[in-house]
Amino acid sequence: MAKTQLYVGVDQDVFGGMTVIGKTIRDAWVFGLLHESETCAGWNMAGIQNLLQKVNDEWDKYGCMVSRLPTELRERHQRIHAAAIEQARAAGWSGEIETNDED
Repeated sequence: MAKTQLYVGVDQDVFGGMTVIGKTIRDAWVFGLLHESETCAGWNMAGIQNLLQKVNDEWDKYGCMVSRLPTELRERHQRIHAAAIEQARAAGWSGEIETNDED
């Protein structure tokens, strides 16, 4: 019998949470879909996929552009993502993994 894969939580994710799932969780915080203390530790992939759909629905309202977010959401996005980048860099993340295939 296959073991259900559970998410470790954005605070325990690789590269300081600089993953698709980590970004999804932070965006859910931005849009108020999750409380900022929710790391999603122990969630199964179906729950993560459901959250991703909700986050995508929110982004669609703003053309998937931070610049189109209302001021409150744009400021929250900046605060949340800037802190995540700082923490990820402290953990050794450089952003190169995301751009390695752009050569």
